[in-house]
Amino acid sequence: MSSRIVDTPEGAATGPVVLDGRGMGVADVVRLADGHARPVPGTEAMKRAEESWDSARMIAATGRVYGRSTGVGANRNEPVPTEDAAAHGLRLLRSHAGAIGEELPARQVRAMLAVRANQLLAGGAGLRPSVVTALCEALESGAYPVVNEFGSVGTGDIAALAQVGLALAGEHPWRGAGAPEAQPLDNNDAPALISSNALTLAQSALALHELRGLLAATQVVAALSLLAVDGSHEAYAAPVHAARPHRGTADVARRMRRLIGAADRPHPPLGRIQDPYGFRCLPQIHGPAHDAADALEDVLTVEINAAAENPLISPEDMAAYHHGGFYQAQLALALDHFRLATTQVARLSTSRLSTLNEPAFTRLRPFLADHEPASSGVMILEYAAGAALGDLRAFSAPASLGHAVLSRGVEEQAGFASLAARQTLRACGAYRLVVGCELVAAVRALRRRDLRPAPDLPAGRALELAESVLDADPADRPLTHDVTVAAELLDGFTDIWRGSTS
Repeated sequence: MSSRIVDTPEGAATGPVVLDGRGMGVADVVRLADGHARPVPGTEAMKRAEESWDSARMIAATGRVYGRSTGVGANRNEPVPTEDAAAHGLRLLRSHAGAIGEELPARQVRAMLAVRANQLLAGGAGLRPSVVTALCEALESGAYPVVNEFGSVGTGDIAALAQVGLALAGEHPWRGAGAPEAQPLDNNDAPALISSNALTLAQSALALHELRGLLAATQVVAALSLLAVDGSHEAYAAPVHAARPHRGTADVARRMRRLIGAADRPHPPLGRIQDPYGFRCLPQIHGPAHDAADALEDVLTVEINAAAENPLISPEDMAAYHHGGFYQAQLALALDHFRLATTQVARLSTSRLSTLNEPAFTRLRPFLADHEPASSGVMILEYAAGAALGDLRAFSAPASLGHAVLSRGVEEQAGFASLAARQTLRACGAYRLVVGCELVAAVRALRRRDLRPAPDLPAGRALELAESVLDADPADRPLTHDVTVAAELLDGFTDIWRGSTS
């Protein structure tokens, strides 16, 4: 688990990312989306794309190839006359560029361009190589096409990519300066460009990156909460996890020992025998979420580097293979799994928040209140966190249960990975607020008890960072700003977690 989470911290400058259709990872997509790296098409990959394009034109000129010499969807058996082939490509883009809803933010569109450029270099699309160059130029300049939110059901982001295609052809608007020169797209380019799930993959990569970091930060917050209630270290003892050796669970326990400076075999506590589940079951709940993140990253790594276009152009045997490799069942299921696991982690955060409000655990007044009679302290944070958790639960509904029958029944199944990706992105904000509420309470409890972890411990550094920005006033007052600041602080906690190596 922890070996995966070594991405460059947010805002750090990096070198170029070589696009070769083979080795792009989630972290590369994020860096390109954020403008922290420059895309460089690999030399051999460009040769592969050139060979694929030459082969595709020859194959389409001598036989029936879906979308190139025929219509698409239910029109798949309708031939396109040779003299009309070039115009057919533009008509296909125009008719399919019907995505609806809000414009997507630049970061998501840039991530989509990065994924699509890399996929094209895998060599199975048969698209003119100058399109790859144009996509890389846009990534470098910061220009991006207008792309709307809705248009995919998990069998290809054809509406969004058709908008990209029209922008490349000079018929659709760009945002920002430095748009590439218009491309002469024809019947051999249009279906090759739009036969991809690049937007869904891009959104999934961005969501995974953020939620991975938040999962890490949550454990640092939980460590502060544990210290604030004099929690037992036994739940993280090495023998416990050697006896039940799930990888993620054992890694979380090891990391917790490092965060708080606990021994591998800690002494039994002098007080209560065992803690509430929010502390005692933390490895068993955080661990599966990290495992789910790893599983999702494995799927994304395959797909980001896949030649999944339909048809697949194979220069080796001069064939166009018609197939369903674009269908995103693995991705939809992995995203659903990840959101469900992440929601359990957030739910555990609200459990710890409740414990922090209990005098039996903190030896303080209820709700960490000040000395004034009947003060409410941080009481409202339980309600606020519960409300945000409600949104998170709603976003965690399995998108893969969706179903659609389209194009006159020819496409009679849909994976809805696109919905799963959007839900995972939307989960990030709600999750961040839930954990922000716990952090505000944990820091207040530590301050009120005048407890300070050793400054050389990761937990000590985390508390120092939190105290530098969170208001120390314990009087009853609105806590909206406190939670907002705490939620933003979690990215710094992620870096602390990454640095807590054993």
